[in-house]
Amino acid sequence: MRIVEKPWGHEEIWAETARYAGKFLIIRAGEELSRQYHEKKEETVCVLSGRLRLEIGARPNVVVQYLDPGEAFHVAPGTVHRFAADDVDVRLVEVSTPELDDVVRLEDRYAR
Repeated sequence: MRIVEKPWGHEEIWAETARYAGKFLIIRAGEELSRQYHEKKEETVCVLSGRLRLEIGARPNVVVQYLDPGEAFHVAPGTVHRFAADDVDVRLVEVSTPELDDVVRLEDRYAR
């Protein structure tokens, strides 16, 4: 397993091949990922613990929904989205196509 430290928590990459990838994301309480989209990457996430705040869309048309453990969401290429943990740490599993560096950031509190 490969650990990738992030300003919002970390990723645990447990599968990485030419055709697919799998990883756990651990988002610390009070933290959020960038508002982003992927040009090629397609992913599905499933919450394992905590309550994920999922923001879909670009400003000013952002829709917020919450995912509890066992709930999943599919992110198609081009879908603007943001993951966040409000009150407790969130652990989720992500399976995706292998383009792990395909991230177009629209907003980022960590100035990346």
